[in-house]
Amino acid sequence: MPSEQPIVLGVDLDGVCADYEAGFRAAVARQHGRDPDELQPQTRMDAYSEWGLSFEEFETAHRRAVLEDRMFRHMPPLTGVSEALWELSDLGVWIRIITHRLIFNWAHEISAADTAAWLDQHRIPYRDLCFIGDKPNVGADLYVDDSPGNIVSLREAGRAAIVFDQPYNRHLAGPRATTWREVVALVRGDLEARDRQVPLPLSEQG
Repeated sequence: MPSEQPIVLGVDLDGVCADYEAGFRAAVARQHGRDPDELQPQTRMDAYSEWGLSFEEFETAHRRAVLEDRMFRHMPPLTGVSEALWELSDLGVWIRIITHRLIFNWAHEISAADTAAWLDQHRIPYRDLCFIGDKPNVGADLYVDDSPGNIVSLREAGRAAIVFDQPYNRHLAGPRATTWREVVALVRGDLEARDRQVPLPLSEQG
């Protein structure tokens, strides 16, 4: 008989649900008076170095992107994310958004508010919203993340993690998803293996 304890899926935002690269590229181009097409696609986590920025310049550009461009409110969603997460929610998956966006002092109100607004705007279902960098201790059963550092720390802590495919994480072993449809398939398999469900999924009507 299936357990009524839901499986908790820890979902990263930047590079997994939201197109951080597109949002940050537009902000950097505006700040430096450059054509966005001049900024090559991100192949490393430290994209700022590929765009000719020092770490200090990256920090300044990121802060301005959050405060001036309101990047966390306006970046585009990745294809199929809303539909996929609603499908998982309807299966009884407890969706826990986990993001490390509260990086700079005196920007927390805008970062948190714009994150919540973005989730609502793009109809992303979730039951918890966690702003934290220490993801292994958030208590999810399964994680979806793109950061190599996060994936390694999760797995070292004994946490199951799906790699959401990006050029900078292709050295990591799977399970790997290149689309949100593939995430759904992997989570369905995990759900069946655990034989767990919850009887009351979220309602799109609130």
